[in-house]
Amino acid sequence: MIRREEMTLWQRLYVGEVLRGLLLTSGDLVRHLWRFLLNAAGVRTKQRPWATLEYPDEQRPYAGRFRARHRLTLKPDGSVRCTACFLCATACPAKCIYIEPAEHEDPRIEKFPARYEIDTLLCIYCGYCVEACPVDAIRMDTGIHPEIYPADPRTFIEDKETLMMRSRVLEDAGPAALQQEHRARMKRMEIEPFSDQA
Repeated sequence: MIRREEMTLWQRLYVGEVLRGLLLTSGDLVRHLWRFLLNAAGVRTKQRPWATLEYPDEQRPYAGRFRARHRLTLKPDGSVRCTACFLCATACPAKCIYIEPAEHEDPRIEKFPARYEIDTLLCIYCGYCVEACPVDAIRMDTGIHPEIYPADPRTFIEDKETLMMRSRVLEDAGPAALQQEHRARMKRMEIEPFSDQA
């Protein structure tokens, strides 16, 4: 059992604690304002005077373990690696993955996903789908945070073609090209937020 400490008379008066909080906040304000003024005058300090990044122009580098947007990996022939085993959909706590299996023309391949969709409005980006996949068909290694789509909820559903396209771009041009494409799209959305071309 955790016992609560008895408050002193000064703490119970409440006014003293309010004054102490105001002094602390005012001190932080003066310190940050002074840093900002020095930086505006051209004097560089060790720390930036503000913590805000001007996204999408500036961006923090993501860690290697960052769970980014999903992608479906491809076989060497360009077809999807997924076998429609439903393990990713079963492991998903948000139940945001929808798979519709189909029979493959090749008799050596049992089935493949005719339809594979992830509802990113429901997704919690936990990575359980990646861990559950026995054939390494789904990954979250694009290095890009979740997409901002227009207001229509249907645009948040990423289909099989979109997820496969990310693998192609990542394979052909590398993660820098995927980041560049994403930043350009975010800049277009910043200029014209309600356009359908974003």
